[in-house]
Amino acid sequence: MRLSSCLHQYFYEYLPRIKGTSEHSIKAYRQTFSLLLHFLADYHKMTIKSLRIEHLTPEAVLAFLHHLEKDRKNSIQTRNNRLAVIKSLAKMIRFMHPDKKQIAETLLIIPQKRAQKKVMGFLYPEEIMRVFSAVDLKKKEGMRDFTILHLLYDSGARASEIATLEFDYFDPENETIAVLGKGNRYRLINLCPRTSSLISDYIINHRVDPIPIFSQRLFINQRKRGMTRHGINKICRKYLTKTLSPKRLKGLSPVHCFRHSCAVNMVTSGDPVSTIKNRLGHQSVESTMIYLQLDLSKKREIQNKLIEYMQSKINHDKKIDELIDWKNNAEILVWLDSL
Repeated sequence: MRLSSCLHQYFYEYLPRIKGTSEHSIKAYRQTFSLLLHFLADYHKMTIKSLRIEHLTPEAVLAFLHHLEKDRKNSIQTRNNRLAVIKSLAKMIRFMHPDKKQIAETLLIIPQKRAQKKVMGFLYPEEIMRVFSAVDLKKKEGMRDFTILHLLYDSGARASEIATLEFDYFDPENETIAVLGKGNRYRLINLCPRTSSLISDYIINHRVDPIPIFSQRLFINQRKRGMTRHGINKICRKYLTKTLSPKRLKGLSPVHCFRHSCAVNMVTSGDPVSTIKNRLGHQSVESTMIYLQLDLSKKREIQNKLIEYMQSKINHDKKIDELIDWKNNAEILVWLDSL
């Protein structure tokens, strides 16, 4: 059987119809096999169309993984992720083509490579407050960015989860928001009063009218389209860079540091592991247990101030709206003059 035919079955039947894999995951898997097919063709000295399942040998896969690390400079974590995708294909082969079971089994026993675990990057309460303060609310995108940063910290959601939020997911009455996470699973998150009131204020007073196809998206970018995870990442990097030193930024992932900070705050507040797991959308409690290993005994006073801040409602200030409208109108006039 040709490898190309096997992959066609994998992407159009097995992943979406049998496993119900999300569109985002399928796109990520495609990148792995795009790299693998080109490598296998060079490795076996043949065209991609001529590759068969039998060419997917453990030796070839290990050579591919070595190529990722040495030539493409991928991290061990990325290398392991690529291997997990290849094993996913092997599971399909074992399930749908029993006659090729032996090939699949040899791929499934390839071990993951051990790697050093990085120190978890999270923000301390005073750093969170400084990041919030770095947002210029006079700019037209200021309130949107301010709301996104608060929601990231309060919910612990991933960038892709924030980007795909829709109007119907937010319930201002009960101060909750539904998040569509990994594996197409929804989870309901109780928001702090401040975050909830910020979202409501953003929707009513600051959200730009999007193009029709993105009318249900909660957060809209400057091109009147729905935000993407890359856009969320860019916003976080912008305000972290304004606030923190280059040395401090080295250990932080722009979006994930808010997620980690949310979990650390919950651990410090004494929330049970099960509650933290459900809020973050972890599939296994083992992923949550890592937060219990941190020393979080200091800076309790600052944390209490942050909690008090998050529990407060925002006071709507008409002067801010006037400033924002003035700046937006000024920009429009400058644009008109340039025509």
